[in-house]
Amino acid sequence: MNIYLDNCATTKVRDEVLDEIINTYNKDYGNPSSLHRMGLAVEKKINIARKSVASLINASEKNIMFTSGGTESNNLAINSHMLKINKSYNIVTTIIEHASVYNVFKQYEKKGYDVRYLNTDRNGFIDFNSLEQLVNEKTGLISIIYVNNEIGTIQKLDEIIKYVRNKNNKIKIHVDAIQAIGKIPIDVKKLNIDTMSFSSHKIHGPKGVGGLYISSKSNFEALMYGGGQEESLRPGTENTPGIIGFGKACELIKNDFKEEVNKLNMLKSAYAKKLSESIDDIIINSMLDSNSAPHVLSASFKDVKAEVLVHYLENYDIYVSTGAACSSKSDSISRTLEAIGLNENYINGTIRLSFGYFNDINDVDFTVDKIKESVEDIRKITRIR
Repeated sequence: MNIYLDNCATTKVRDEVLDEIINTYNKDYGNPSSLHRMGLAVEKKINIARKSVASLINASEKNIMFTSGGTESNNLAINSHMLKINKSYNIVTTIIEHASVYNVFKQYEKKGYDVRYLNTDRNGFIDFNSLEQLVNEKTGLISIIYVNNEIGTIQKLDEIIKYVRNKNNKIKIHVDAIQAIGKIPIDVKKLNIDTMSFSSHKIHGPKGVGGLYISSKSNFEALMYGGGQEESLRPGTENTPGIIGFGKACELIKNDFKEEVNKLNMLKSAYAKKLSESIDDIIINSMLDSNSAPHVLSASFKDVKAEVLVHYLENYDIYVSTGAACSSKSDSISRTLEAIGLNENYINGTIRLSFGYFNDINDVDFTVDKIKESVEDIRKITRIR
Protein backbone atom coordinates (compact mmCIF):
# COMPACT_ATOMS: atom_id res chain seq x y z
CA MET A 1 0.00 0.00 0.00
CA ASN A 2 1.30 3.48 -0.92
CA ILE A 3 2.07 6.09 1.70
CA TYR A 4 1.61 9.23 -0.37
CA LEU A 5 3.07 12.32 1.29
CA ASP A 6 3.28 14.63 -1.71
CA ASN A 7 -0.10 16.31 -1.48
CA CYS A 8 1.32 19.78 -2.16
CA ALA A 9 2.23 18.53 -5.63
CA THR A 10 -1.15 16.96 -6.29
CA THR A 11 -3.83 15.02 -4.45
CA LYS A 12 -5.79 11.85 -5.03
CA VAL A 13 -9.33 12.58 -6.21
CA ARG A 14 -11.97 11.76 -3.61
CA ASP A 15 -14.57 9.15 -4.52
CA GLU A 16 -17.45 11.61 -4.22
CA VAL A 17 -15.69 13.94 -6.66
CA LEU A 18 -14.93 11.11 -9.07
CA ASP A 19 -18.60 10.08 -9.06
CA GLU A 20 -19.59 13.62 -10.11
CA ILE A 21 -17.00 13.65 -12.89
CA ILE A 22 -18.05 10.26 -14.27
CA ASN A 23 -21.71 11.25 -14.11
CA THR A 24 -20.91 14.38 -16.12
CA TYR A 25 -19.20 12.34 -18.83
CA ASN A 26 -21.99 9.74 -18.89
CA LYS A 27 -25.14 11.87 -18.49
CA ASP A 28 -24.56 15.61 -18.27
CA TYR A 29 -22.29 15.86 -21.29
CA GLY A 30 -24.10 18.67 -23.09
CA ASN A 31 -22.37 21.95 -23.95
CA PRO A 32 -23.37 24.53 -21.31
CA SER A 33 -23.62 27.16 -24.07
CA SER A 34 -26.31 25.19 -25.89
CA LEU A 35 -29.88 26.43 -25.57
CA HIS A 36 -31.52 23.02 -25.32
CA ARG A 37 -32.45 21.22 -22.10
CA MET A 38 -29.16 19.29 -21.80
CA GLY A 39 -27.14 22.48 -22.16
CA LEU A 40 -29.22 24.31 -19.57
CA ALA A 41 -28.90 21.39 -17.12
CA VAL A 42 -25.13 21.50 -17.36
CA GLU A 43 -25.08 25.28 -17.05
CA LYS A 44 -27.00 24.97 -13.78
CA LYS A 45 -24.42 22.49 -12.47
CA ILE A 46 -21.59 24.86 -13.34
CA ASN A 47 -23.40 27.62 -11.46
CA ILE A 48 -23.71 25.33 -8.43
CA ALA A 49 -19.99 24.56 -8.64
CA ARG A 50 -19.19 28.27 -8.88
CA LYS A 51 -21.17 28.90 -5.69
CA SER A 52 -19.33 26.07 -3.91
CA VAL A 53 -15.93 27.49 -4.86
CA ALA A 54 -16.99 31.00 -3.87
CA SER A 55 -18.34 29.79 -0.53
CA LEU A 56 -14.94 28.36 0.45
CA ILE A 57 -13.33 31.83 0.32
CA ASN A 58 -16.44 33.85 1.31
CA ALA A 59 -16.84 35.39 -2.13
CA SER A 60 -19.81 35.99 -4.39
CA GLU A 61 -20.09 33.53 -7.26
CA LYS A 62 -20.11 36.45 -9.70
CA ASN A 63 -16.47 37.09 -8.74
CA ILE A 64 -15.24 33.58 -9.61
CA MET A 65 -13.77 32.69 -13.01
CA PHE A 66 -12.80 29.13 -13.92
CA THR A 67 -9.42 28.43 -15.54
CA SER A 68 -7.27 25.43 -16.44
CA GLY A 69 -5.38 25.56 -13.13
CA GLY A 70 -3.29 27.62 -10.75
CA THR A 71 -0.56 28.48 -13.24
CA GLU A 72 -3.05 29.92 -15.71
CA SER A 73 -4.83 31.79 -12.92
CA ASN A 74 -1.59 33.44 -11.80
CA ASN A 75 -0.60 34.29 -15.35
CA LEU A 76 -4.04 35.65 -16.23
CA ALA A 77 -4.22 37.85 -13.16
CA ILE A 78 -0.72 39.30 -13.41
CA ASN A 79 -0.80 39.83 -17.18
CA SER A 80 -4.24 41.40 -17.04
CA HIS A 81 -3.11 43.86 -14.37
CA MET A 82 0.03 44.62 -16.36
CA LEU A 83 -1.99 45.74 -19.40
CA LYS A 84 -2.70 48.94 -17.45
CA ILE A 85 0.77 49.40 -15.95
CA ASN A 86 3.50 51.10 -17.96
CA LYS A 87 7.24 51.18 -17.33
CA SER A 88 7.06 54.34 -15.23
CA TYR A 89 5.70 52.11 -12.43
CA ASN A 90 7.48 49.42 -10.42
CA ILE A 91 6.03 45.99 -9.69
CA VAL A 92 6.74 43.97 -6.56
CA THR A 93 6.71 40.32 -5.53
CA THR A 94 8.63 38.10 -3.10
CA ILE A 95 11.77 36.08 -3.56
CA ILE A 96 9.90 32.94 -2.41
CA GLU A 97 7.07 32.95 -4.96
CA HIS A 98 6.02 29.84 -6.86
CA ALA A 99 7.48 29.64 -10.36
CA SER A 100 4.09 30.49 -11.91
CA VAL A 101 4.41 33.96 -10.38
CA TYR A 102 8.17 34.43 -10.08
CA ASN A 103 8.87 33.57 -13.71
CA VAL A 104 6.14 35.92 -14.95
CA PHE A 105 7.80 38.78 -13.08
CA LYS A 106 11.16 37.70 -14.51
CA GLN A 107 9.69 38.08 -18.02
CA TYR A 108 8.61 41.65 -17.24
CA GLU A 109 12.08 42.31 -15.85
CA LYS A 110 13.51 41.22 -19.21
CA LYS A 111 11.15 43.66 -20.90
CA GLY A 112 12.64 46.54 -18.91
CA TYR A 113 10.16 46.90 -16.06
CA ASP A 114 11.36 47.87 -12.60
CA VAL A 115 10.75 44.57 -10.81
CA ARG A 116 11.40 44.44 -7.07
CA TYR A 117 11.72 41.34 -4.89
CA LEU A 118 10.84 41.36 -1.19
CA ASN A 119 13.14 39.54 1.22
CA THR A 120 11.99 37.27 4.03
CA ASP A 121 13.12 36.46 7.54
CA ARG A 122 14.31 33.03 8.72
CA ASN A 123 10.75 31.76 9.01
CA GLY A 124 9.73 32.84 5.53
CA PHE A 125 7.73 35.91 6.57
CA ILE A 126 8.04 38.99 4.39
CA ASP A 127 10.56 41.42 5.88
CA PHE A 128 8.61 44.61 6.59
CA ASN A 129 11.74 46.71 6.24
CA SER A 130 12.00 45.37 2.71
CA LEU A 131 8.30 46.10 2.14
CA GLU A 132 8.72 49.70 3.31
CA GLN A 133 11.77 50.21 1.11
CA LEU A 134 10.35 48.72 -2.10
CA VAL A 135 6.66 49.64 -2.14
CA ASN A 136 5.94 53.30 -2.86
CA GLU A 137 3.59 55.69 -4.67
CA LYS A 138 4.93 54.45 -8.03
CA THR A 139 4.15 50.79 -7.36
CA GLY A 140 1.59 49.43 -9.81
CA LEU A 141 1.26 45.79 -8.75
CA ILE A 142 2.23 43.55 -5.85
CA SER A 143 1.86 39.75 -5.87
CA ILE A 144 2.14 37.74 -2.65
CA ILE A 145 2.05 34.00 -2.06
CA TYR A 146 -0.36 33.30 0.82
CA VAL A 147 1.06 29.91 1.89
CA ASN A 148 4.57 29.05 0.79
CA ASN A 149 4.55 25.79 -1.15
CA GLU A 150 7.89 24.57 0.26
CA ILE A 151 7.84 25.34 3.99
CA GLY A 152 4.20 26.31 4.59
CA THR A 153 4.64 29.81 6.03
CA ILE A 154 1.36 31.77 6.10
CA GLN A 155 2.03 35.38 5.21
CA LYS A 156 0.49 38.06 7.43
CA LEU A 157 -1.68 39.31 4.61
CA ASP A 158 -3.82 41.63 6.73
CA GLU A 159 -0.78 43.64 7.79
CA ILE A 160 0.81 43.58 4.34
CA ILE A 161 -2.35 44.70 2.56
CA LYS A 162 -3.03 47.42 5.13
CA TYR A 163 0.44 48.86 4.58
CA VAL A 164 0.16 48.65 0.78
CA ARG A 165 -3.28 50.28 0.70
CA ASN A 166 -2.14 53.08 3.01
CA LYS A 167 0.87 53.70 0.80
CA ASN A 168 -1.16 53.81 -2.42
CA ASN A 169 -4.75 52.62 -2.61
CA LYS A 170 -4.51 52.19 -6.40
CA ILE A 171 -1.88 49.44 -6.24
CA LYS A 172 -3.22 46.18 -7.67
CA ILE A 173 -2.86 43.29 -5.22
CA HIS A 174 -2.73 39.69 -6.39
CA VAL A 175 -2.58 36.72 -4.01
CA ASP A 176 -1.46 33.20 -4.91
CA ALA A 177 -3.67 31.07 -2.63
CA ILE A 178 -3.06 27.75 -4.36
CA GLN A 179 -1.62 26.11 -1.22
CA ALA A 180 -3.91 28.08 1.10
CA ILE A 181 -7.39 27.22 -0.13
CA GLY A 182 -8.98 24.45 1.88
CA LYS A 183 -6.15 24.52 4.44
CA ILE A 184 -6.63 27.86 6.19
CA PRO A 185 -9.71 30.10 6.53
CA ILE A 186 -9.92 32.61 3.68
CA ASP A 187 -12.24 35.61 3.56
CA VAL A 188 -11.68 37.71 0.45
CA LYS A 189 -14.27 40.24 1.59
CA LYS A 190 -11.99 41.16 4.49
CA LEU A 191 -8.69 40.97 2.61
CA ASN A 192 -9.33 43.88 0.22
CA ILE A 193 -7.43 42.38 -2.73
CA ASP A 194 -7.95 42.51 -6.49
CA THR A 195 -7.31 38.92 -7.56
CA MET A 196 -6.63 35.54 -5.97
CA SER A 197 -5.69 32.25 -7.64
CA PHE A 198 -6.46 28.67 -6.60
CA SER A 199 -6.40 25.17 -8.01
CA SER A 200 -8.57 22.07 -7.92
CA HIS A 201 -6.01 19.28 -7.82
CA LYS A 202 -4.49 20.52 -4.55
CA ILE A 203 -7.75 19.82 -2.68
CA HIS A 204 -8.67 16.34 -3.94
CA GLY A 205 -10.36 17.63 -7.09
CA PRO A 206 -9.42 16.87 -10.70
CA LYS A 207 -6.42 18.23 -12.56
CA GLY A 208 -6.84 20.70 -15.39
CA VAL A 209 -9.15 23.11 -13.61
CA GLY A 210 -8.61 26.06 -11.29
CA GLY A 211 -10.14 29.35 -10.37
CA LEU A 212 -9.50 33.04 -10.12
CA TYR A 213 -11.23 35.44 -7.76
CA ILE A 214 -11.64 38.87 -9.38
CA SER A 215 -12.92 41.69 -7.19
CA SER A 216 -14.19 43.68 -10.19
CA LYS A 217 -14.60 41.92 -13.52
CA SER A 218 -15.39 45.23 -15.17
CA ASN A 219 -11.78 46.28 -14.54
CA PHE A 220 -10.29 42.96 -15.65
CA GLU A 221 -8.81 42.76 -19.15
CA ALA A 222 -9.29 39.66 -21.30
CA LEU A 223 -6.18 38.07 -22.80
CA MET A 224 -8.02 35.75 -25.20
CA TYR A 225 -11.04 36.25 -27.44
CA GLY A 226 -13.69 33.86 -28.67
CA GLY A 227 -17.15 33.05 -27.40
CA GLY A 228 -18.86 34.61 -24.44
CA GLN A 229 -17.87 32.02 -21.82
CA GLU A 230 -16.79 33.27 -18.39
CA GLU A 231 -18.25 36.68 -19.27
CA SER A 232 -15.92 36.80 -22.28
CA LEU A 233 -12.88 37.06 -19.97
CA ARG A 234 -11.74 33.48 -20.52
CA PRO A 235 -13.55 32.19 -23.61
CA GLY A 236 -13.75 28.58 -24.75
CA THR A 237 -16.01 25.63 -24.03
CA GLU A 238 -15.93 24.99 -20.31
CA ASN A 239 -14.19 21.96 -18.83
CA THR A 240 -17.52 20.83 -17.48
CA PRO A 241 -16.45 17.59 -15.72
CA GLY A 242 -13.49 19.38 -14.14
CA ILE A 243 -15.51 22.36 -12.97
CA ILE A 244 -18.26 20.20 -11.47
CA GLY A 245 -15.62 18.01 -9.78
CA PHE A 246 -13.85 21.11 -8.44
CA GLY A 247 -17.12 22.37 -7.01
CA LYS A 248 -17.77 19.06 -5.28
CA ALA A 249 -14.25 19.06 -3.78
CA CYS A 250 -14.86 22.55 -2.37
CA GLU A 251 -18.23 21.49 -0.97
CA LEU A 252 -16.69 18.51 0.82
CA ILE A 253 -13.91 20.59 2.34
CA LYS A 254 -16.29 23.32 3.47
CA ASN A 255 -18.52 20.76 5.20
CA ASP A 256 -15.66 19.18 7.20
CA PHE A 257 -13.17 22.04 7.31
CA LYS A 258 -12.33 22.06 11.03
CA GLU A 259 -12.07 18.28 11.28
CA GLU A 260 -9.77 18.06 8.25
CA VAL A 261 -7.51 20.90 9.42
CA ASN A 262 -7.25 19.34 12.88
CA LYS A 263 -6.28 16.02 11.32
CA LEU A 264 -3.61 17.65 9.14
CA ASN A 265 -2.18 19.48 12.15
CA MET A 266 -2.05 16.24 14.10
CA LEU A 267 -0.20 14.49 11.27
CA LYS A 268 2.27 17.34 10.87
CA SER A 269 3.05 17.45 14.60
CA ALA A 270 3.42 13.68 14.83
CA TYR A 271 5.82 13.49 11.89
CA ALA A 272 7.87 16.46 13.09
CA LYS A 273 8.19 15.01 16.60
CA LYS A 274 9.10 11.51 15.44
CA LEU A 275 11.63 12.76 12.87
CA SER A 276 13.32 15.07 15.37
CA GLU A 277 13.54 12.34 18.01
CA SER A 278 14.75 9.62 15.64
CA ILE A 279 17.33 11.27 13.38
CA ASP A 280 20.46 13.24 14.18
CA ASP A 281 21.52 16.38 12.31
CA ILE A 282 18.04 17.32 11.17
CA ILE A 283 16.44 20.75 10.84
CA ILE A 284 12.66 21.21 10.70
CA ASN A 285 12.12 24.24 8.45
CA SER A 286 8.35 24.54 8.91
CA MET A 287 6.88 26.23 11.95
CA LEU A 288 4.66 23.96 14.04
CA ASP A 289 2.11 26.56 15.13
CA SER A 290 -0.70 28.55 13.52
CA ASN A 291 1.80 30.61 11.51
CA SER A 292 2.31 27.67 9.18
CA ALA A 293 -0.14 25.70 7.06
CA PRO A 294 -1.21 22.36 8.57
CA HIS A 295 -0.33 20.24 5.55
CA VAL A 296 3.31 21.21 4.86
CA LEU A 297 6.39 19.89 6.68
CA SER A 298 9.88 20.65 5.40
CA ALA A 299 12.82 18.75 6.89
CA SER A 300 16.52 18.99 6.06
CA PHE A 301 19.14 16.31 6.72
CA LYS A 302 22.85 17.04 6.88
CA ASP A 303 25.11 15.16 4.44
CA VAL A 304 22.18 13.73 2.45
CA LYS A 305 21.11 14.24 -1.14
CA ALA A 306 17.36 14.74 -1.13
CA GLU A 307 16.93 13.24 -4.62
CA VAL A 308 18.64 10.05 -3.45
CA LEU A 309 16.48 9.93 -0.33
CA VAL A 310 13.32 10.29 -2.43
CA HIS A 311 14.31 7.27 -4.51
CA TYR A 312 15.26 5.25 -1.43
CA LEU A 313 11.82 5.85 0.04
CA GLU A 314 9.91 4.94 -3.09
CA ASN A 315 11.32 1.42 -2.72
CA TYR A 316 9.08 1.19 0.35
CA ASP A 317 6.15 2.79 -1.52
CA ILE A 318 6.65 6.03 0.44
CA TYR A 319 6.34 9.12 -1.73
CA VAL A 320 7.73 12.50 -0.70
CA SER A 321 9.09 15.49 -2.59
CA THR A 322 12.39 17.37 -2.69
CA GLY A 323 10.36 20.60 -2.72
CA ALA A 324 8.09 22.20 -5.30
CA ALA A 325 7.06 19.62 -7.91
CA CYS A 326 7.22 22.22 -10.69
CA SER A 327 10.91 22.78 -9.93
CA SER A 328 11.97 19.34 -8.67
CA LYS A 329 13.79 18.44 -11.90
CA SER A 330 15.81 21.64 -11.84
CA ASP A 331 19.39 21.71 -10.56
CA SER A 332 18.97 25.20 -9.12
CA ILE A 333 18.95 25.68 -5.35
CA SER A 334 15.59 26.49 -3.78
CA ARG A 335 14.99 30.24 -3.60
CA THR A 336 12.91 29.70 -0.48
CA LEU A 337 15.58 27.77 1.41
CA GLU A 338 18.18 30.35 0.45
CA ALA A 339 15.86 33.17 1.54
CA ILE A 340 15.38 31.72 5.02
CA GLY A 341 19.14 31.37 5.40
CA LEU A 342 19.27 27.58 5.69
CA ASN A 343 22.82 26.29 6.15
CA GLU A 344 24.21 25.06 2.85
CA ASN A 345 25.13 21.72 4.48
CA TYR A 346 21.39 21.10 4.86
CA ILE A 347 19.87 22.70 1.75
CA ASN A 348 20.57 19.78 -0.58
CA GLY A 349 19.12 17.35 1.94
CA THR A 350 15.69 18.92 2.16
CA ILE A 351 12.50 16.96 1.61
CA ARG A 352 8.88 18.05 1.87
CA LEU A 353 6.21 15.88 3.42
CA SER A 354 2.72 17.14 2.64
CA PHE A 355 -0.48 15.68 3.97
CA GLY A 356 -4.03 15.22 2.76
CA TYR A 357 -7.39 13.57 3.28
CA PHE A 358 -6.15 10.01 2.68
CA ASN A 359 -3.18 10.06 5.08
CA ASP A 360 -3.31 8.01 8.27
CA ILE A 361 -1.66 8.62 11.64
CA ASN A 362 -0.88 4.90 11.82
CA ASP A 363 1.68 5.27 9.04
CA VAL A 364 3.92 7.66 10.98
CA ASP A 365 6.14 5.12 12.76
CA PHE A 366 6.77 3.00 9.67
CA THR A 367 7.46 6.02 7.48
CA VAL A 368 9.88 7.69 9.89
CA ASP A 369 11.67 4.38 10.53
CA LYS A 370 12.27 4.02 6.79
CA ILE A 371 13.41 7.64 6.50
CA LYS A 372 15.84 7.00 9.37
CA GLU A 373 17.20 3.82 7.76
CA SER A 374 17.56 5.54 4.41
CA VAL A 375 19.28 8.63 5.82
CA GLU A 376 21.75 6.52 7.78
CA ASP A 377 22.50 4.37 4.74
CA ILE A 378 23.05 7.40 2.50
CA ARG A 379 25.34 8.99 5.08
CA LYS A 380 27.44 5.82 5.32
CA ILE A 381 27.89 5.75 1.55
CA THR A 382 28.75 9.45 1.52
CA ARG A 383 31.40 9.02 4.23
CA ILE A 384 33.00 6.05 2.41
CA ARG A 385 33.36 8.17 -0.72
